[in-house]
Amino acid sequence: MKFRNFPMVPRVVYGRGSFDQTSEIIEEKRNKERPFIFLVDKVFKEKELSKNIPLQGKDIIIYIDTTDEPKTKGIDEIRDNLKEEFGTVSGIIGIGGGSVMDAAKAVAIMMNNEGSSTQYQGWDLVKNPAVYHVGIPTISGTGAEVSRTCILTGPERKLGINSDFTPFDQVILDPALTKGVEKNQAFFTGMDCYIHCIESLTGTYLNAFSKSYGEKALDLCQKVYVQKSEWDDESDEDLMMASWHGGMSIAYSQVGIAHAVSYGLSYLLGTHHGVGNCIVFDRLEKYYPEGVKEFKYMVEKNKIEIPQGICKGLSDEQFDIMINVSYGMVPLWENALGKDWQKIMTKEKLRALYEEM
Repeated sequence: MKFRNFPMVPRVVYGRGSFDQTSEIIEEKRNKERPFIFLVDKVFKEKELSKNIPLQGKDIIIYIDTTDEPKTKGIDEIRDNLKEEFGTVSGIIGIGGGSVMDAAKAVAIMMNNEGSSTQYQGWDLVKNPAVYHVGIPTISGTGAEVSRTCILTGPERKLGINSDFTPFDQVILDPALTKGVEKNQAFFTGMDCYIHCIESLTGTYLNAFSKSYGEKALDLCQKVYVQKSEWDDESDEDLMMASWHGGMSIAYSQVGIAHAVSYGLSYLLGTHHGVGNCIVFDRLEKYYPEGVKEFKYMVEKNKIEIPQGICKGLSDEQFDIMINVSYGMVPLWENALGKDWQKIMTKEKLRALYEEM
């Protein structure tokens, strides 16, 4: 057996208020002729956080509209504009949720790789190392701050750039930045982490490495969403670490059915990742009985409404598009159901599953 030699984030700072050290942390990578580019969630425009971004010289902020998740076309446009204006840069710094984390990783890769980002959607297709890139999450759950993928929607599919060059060179984990996230958004993103754990811990790819991270992340999710009666500063801290561990749990493993099916929803309907995962996971009791039972309890306890009927009225052609996108996520299906997964989850069964949503 040949084992994969996966990269991990080489440097991480954790602590409430650590965002204030950003300038000091990135200074050693600064080339005074080349700017740092800050990709920041548009929600922070005119907010205090944006005012505290340590711009110097030619540094600029590009605000990212996360109404839609990152698209290959948008990533290519940012890269082309940066190369035209600056040639190259000192680094890319992403500040925001999972969509901004993915955008920052993708732009960093594309600064040193030719063509369109669509060419690199898949596994281990990137040829050249990314420019220096830093992740500063402002919401917890996606694990994008630690993963080796950046999920992009292209003209033909929704699929990540999965490569050894994708992980951030530096991550700054500041729980203070997650304060005040809207309740529903925080829940759906937190459930992305919970679902990572369930899919990793019950998958055929499970091993001691993945298990150790997945179990810790699951414990923290249960502490935050099941055991505690109200949200506090400790909840922000615990969920931030759950996200980190949840992302690590799939580094040497994979996610499963909820993610595979959710990609179809996102590609066709634009459903956001965390919401889509919850819509799907809510219907997967047959495959993840204990996890779904606990998930339903957390939904009820936190008074969250899972969107219903989003596939109502879709045409046969639209169902086929979702099925084909989902069926393309082979490693996810193999992790969930084994090598013969197509015999278990036929296209007819998958169609019926979509029709329930």
